[in-house]
Amino acid sequence: MASTTAVTTQAKTLSQAARRPRVATTSGDRASRSGIWVGIFAITMSFMAFTSALFVRGGSLDWGHMVLPAILYWNTLALLASGGTFELARRRLELVGGGKVQSGERGMFWLVATLALGIAFCVGQYAAWQDLRAQGIYLATNPNSSFFYLLTFVHVLHVLGGISAFLYLLVRLAVRPGVLRRSFFENTAIYWHFMGVLWLYLLLLCRTKL
Repeated sequence: MASTTAVTTQAKTLSQAARRPRVATTSGDRASRSGIWVGIFAITMSFMAFTSALFVRGGSLDWGHMVLPAILYWNTLALLASGGTFELARRRLELVGGGKVQSGERGMFWLVATLALGIAFCVGQYAAWQDLRAQGIYLATNPNSSFFYLLTFVHVLHVLGGISAFLYLLVRLAVRPGVLRRSFFENTAIYWHFMGVLWLYLLLLCRTKL
């Protein structure tokens, strides 16, 4: 009797699995995944070049030190929180046949929250620049302030690229649900989490070297 019950349960499980949509990896998906990693590699190399220049320049006699604006830490929390809300969106957006993603109320809510936190991060970075300007610290004030403005500005530009991807996701999911490929959603997640890790590295670099 027990064995019959087990067989029946297993048959039901296999039947349910058979009805689940299968995600086929196409050449386009593989190309887009390769493209996002190539982009991340290029961004990493550019910031490594900035870091090398910072260490070389930091040995000069005119190198000073600056107190980082406190809002940078709130900005960090906003960016890290956006990574968490994006993961919640990924779990709640429904996967449909052919590897497509369609909208769901909870998923869309967390996606909007991610977008709002990303924008809050950028606004907070602008506030940090204004804080330094109020202290009389500008791009050309000294070498370390130049590096601070450069590193944070270039990072914000890349964050804006992620925000543009979020806007695209929201529009596509709202206007044409079930059409957006999962690969674009996954690639956006990889890029956005990379932005968070990169910012943690830059914040640590600024704290220790600037």
